[in-house]
Amino acid sequence: MRFRHPDGSVVHLAYCTNVHPAETLDGVLAQLRDHCEPVRRRLGRDRLGIGLWLARAASRTLVEDPAALRGLRAELDRRGLEVVTLNGFPYEGFGHDEVKYRVYRPDWTEPERLAYTTDLARLLAALLPEDVTEGTVSTLPLAWRRGSGPSGNAAVRDGLSALTTLVERLDVLEEMTGRSIRVALEPEPGCVVETTADAIGPLTALGAPHRVGVCVDTCHLATSFEDPATALPALDTAGVTVPKAQLSAALHAEHPHLPAVREALAAFAEPRFLHQTRTRTPDGLRGTDDLGEALTGRALPRTGPWRSHFHVPLHARPAPPLASTLPVLEEALALLVGGPAPRTRHLEVETYTWQALPPELRPLTRARLADGIAAELSLARDLLTDLGLKELP
Repeated sequence: MRFRHPDGSVVHLAYCTNVHPAETLDGVLAQLRDHCEPVRRRLGRDRLGIGLWLARAASRTLVEDPAALRGLRAELDRRGLEVVTLNGFPYEGFGHDEVKYRVYRPDWTEPERLAYTTDLARLLAALLPEDVTEGTVSTLPLAWRRGSGPSGNAAVRDGLSALTTLVERLDVLEEMTGRSIRVALEPEPGCVVETTADAIGPLTALGAPHRVGVCVDTCHLATSFEDPATALPALDTAGVTVPKAQLSAALHAEHPHLPAVREALAAFAEPRFLHQTRTRTPDGLRGTDDLGEALTGRALPRTGPWRSHFHVPLHARPAPPLASTLPVLEEALALLVGGPAPRTRHLEVETYTWQALPPELRPLTRARLADGIAAELSLARDLLTDLGLKELP
């Protein structure tokens, strides 16, 4: 979906296909047929933007087979779909029964991550619509902070070295194709770059704002209790760009000491994804790696609100006593695109957790899932038009 900003520029809205994980090109093509086109039809649009996730196996097939790449481009056109952004955070295995920490490997200290992201940039340059010259790829924020791999300063040093090489390749790609591909580190709780503030040091050291910036994920922003009115201007002041933003909402529990609240939270503690949980204390942010750990351990005080990295559907807030952080999304979106000029022109709804919701909330059919995704995009569309953007045909 495309919108005209009051300054005359075009803002793109897509939804991310990692909600329908597929590892192979055949699986991706099935996604377009079984999920993406039905969402477009529900919205009554001739054209729908999708934030495509291409797992490593699918991306290698497309890189090695130009005919397959042309076929994907033709299939997108045939089904009324367009791609201006790729989600390059998960590498593979996003549909496994247990993803958890695996989603952070390989990280930017490992050569596989650079190779994968380079491939994605080349593919995106070929998939962009004819009238679009800029694409974006979101990626993990260097590395997970803990575990057996490098952390802290070593991860920043090695990650920046790999990103420097990537910048050189993206410059060459633009010279060859006329398409500018930008990469956005996506701060996430528990990672080396956990917050937008954490991104400022590494990205100013890299010194390539035209190529590498921040992907502002509003679920992650809220989970870390970042204030959009502070975080986004701080990026501006530091000269850090926002090539892309992901529109998502976290799970919020105002009174985690209450038995009814804890029981409600426990329904969201599931085995597939990591749901980092945070609370704000007088001494700063405290957190756990997963929601189950927060509920069963003593790491978090129970006196203040908890927020958990669980992407809840935008249009369907959890039932009381829980809530979502949709107000944080609304505030961030106003700052991102509601001013005299947009801070970013690529927006992506990313609720990949539909099938990880408590069983009674999960869509049981493809049709119900398509209904839900279309409702999320409709909400996002309404927020944009309320900010003065005009939806384009």
